[in-house]
Amino acid sequence: MSRIGKRPVALPKGVTAEISGQTVQVKGPKGTRSFTATDDVSIALSDGEISVTPRGDSKRARQQWGMSRTMVANLVTGVSEGFRRELELVGVGYRAQMQGKSVQLSLGYSHPVVFEAPEGVTLSVPKNTEIVVEGTDQQVVGETAAKLREWRRPEPYKGKGIRYKGEYIFRKEGKKK
Repeated sequence: MSRIGKRPVALPKGVTAEISGQTVQVKGPKGTRSFTATDDVSIALSDGEISVTPRGDSKRARQQWGMSRTMVANLVTGVSEGFRRELELVGVGYRAQMQGKSVQLSLGYSHPVVFEAPEGVTLSVPKNTEIVVEGTDQQVVGETAAKLREWRRPEPYKGKGIRYKGEYIFRKEGKKK
């Protein structure tokens, strides 16, 4: 039995859901999102809760059961609260600033890096060493934060680079004489 799949997804105030076939459409204050489940699970809406049950005892049905329930829970969280990733720039001269809807990064290259926000994601720069990535789709928010981080990954000797807020960087000892 899936421990995750057993629990129903509660709909908070201001969030409505519609189920048609295998498609779940959720509307909330931050927008509308939908998810189409496989035929291995069945989805039901009752008393303000969405429940997912497997249609058989096969391994694939049990795998899809927990995954589908998590996807539906992420839809509900996305349209009600949204998802957020915070990045820190650590290093001398490493800065970020807003330029319209894109972010201009100074990362020690000979040129500034201009990063365009994908559809459904908003970028903001509260301080010149912090970047906040927000959106309703957890996968797109995480992917955007990872692409920003790729420009300068944190290095283990001085710890310079773009890191997630609160991320621990394993530090190495430098050369000894």
